[in-house]
Amino acid sequence: MQSEKEKVALGSILASAGLTVAKTVVGVLTGSLAILSEAAHSLIDLGATVMTYFAVRIAGKPADEEHHYGHGKVESVAALAETALLFVLSGVVIWEATQRLIGGHGHEVEATPVAFGVIALSVVVDFFRARLLYRVASKTASEALEADALHFGSDMWSSIAVLIGLGGVALGYQWADSAAALVVALLVCYAGWRLGRRTIDTLTDAAPAGSSGTVTRAASRVRGVVAVDNVRVRPVGDKLFVETTVAVSRTLPLDRVEALKGQVAAAIKTDMPRAEVSVYTAPRALDSETVQERVMVTARNLVLPVHHVTVHEIAGKLAVALDLEVDRKLALGAAHDIADHLEAALREELGPDVEVETHIEPLERSDAAGREAPPERVRAVEIALAEIAAEGGMIRDVHNVRVRETDEGEIVNFHGLVDPGLTVQAVHEKVDELERTLRRRSPSIRRVIGHAEPRAAG
Repeated sequence: MQSEKEKVALGSILASAGLTVAKTVVGVLTGSLAILSEAAHSLIDLGATVMTYFAVRIAGKPADEEHHYGHGKVESVAALAETALLFVLSGVVIWEATQRLIGGHGHEVEATPVAFGVIALSVVVDFFRARLLYRVASKTASEALEADALHFGSDMWSSIAVLIGLGGVALGYQWADSAAALVVALLVCYAGWRLGRRTIDTLTDAAPAGSSGTVTRAASRVRGVVAVDNVRVRPVGDKLFVETTVAVSRTLPLDRVEALKGQVAAAIKTDMPRAEVSVYTAPRALDSETVQERVMVTARNLVLPVHHVTVHEIAGKLAVALDLEVDRKLALGAAHDIADHLEAALREELGPDVEVETHIEPLERSDAAGREAPPERVRAVEIALAEIAAEGGMIRDVHNVRVRETDEGEIVNFHGLVDPGLTVQAVHEKVDELERTLRRRSPSIRRVIGHAEPRAAG
């Protein structure tokens, strides 16, 4: 895309240079002031196209330490300068044409076949160059190329005006040249005003019309987005830098929030392919949150591990009980202070009248070294588990028994089959009972983890 912009800009330089030379030579040979004026117009166009070429090259550079948003606005600066040239040229033409029309005098124009031929060729060249430039400018969102297209378009209409003026002169109407030039100059001023206003909007970071609504609609389509709180769109060259903040449930885990941000960015880019999107999230408490979720969020914000959260409503009063894990080597007084801090945070979250009971437990070590127990020890534990399970009658086919020895005691893991129709509560109680019985029989076992699996039919 960048190479295409540079090629079309370079082609404009060659076209402007050729037209400038041709019009100057013919204007001098024929003594035509109109053609010499057109040569001056083309000379200004040549300077503008050179400016465009270098602006396009600079704008294509990537972002660096000094230009975090890239160099795209160089095109806007070039477009503004080119627009100013259009106004200057139009002002000179309007002044000269007005003087000639009011004064009723001016330079004699010689309407020769060569003059008609050069100006007609200029019209053809300007038409196709303007058409190509507009197409590439629209494709690449290049303001500099669009300004260049406007230059060639204005040059084409000026050349048409010269043709009409030459025709009027050939018929004996010397004022026709000045009148046509005045009309074209006014049209060029209007076109330049429109381009200049759009360029100034870009330089002052005015968001494109409707862009905020497009971003809001795209982000709102993503599941998990509660609201779109803030949208900012900044055009820079052929890119749109989009920043938006979306509200999400505060109960979502961090990896889900990160994935949601990616989905929002992708949705916006689908509707706005030129966008460079930055998505920020703001946690929000939802009315649909359960008390358990609010308790877990409060504990997570304090970086405290809790489990076994139970909630009851007794005589219209909310009661919450939970297990809090703390460093096993921590003094009870310090651990109690942590529990008090958590309870105060929960009362702030759930209301001052909530009843909070905290059971303090030692936090399981995550870095304890262990080793596999000897096969005969594993076999002994497996037999004991099978006997206890048979006595209970609910758990069958104890298998996948593993025994690991640690400095703090043995850790046992096992699997067992149960009726798939039983409730989770019933199975959990039976597994807990089996674990406690095994620990009573073998005091060297520090912890037992049982995994219940549904038994296949038959």
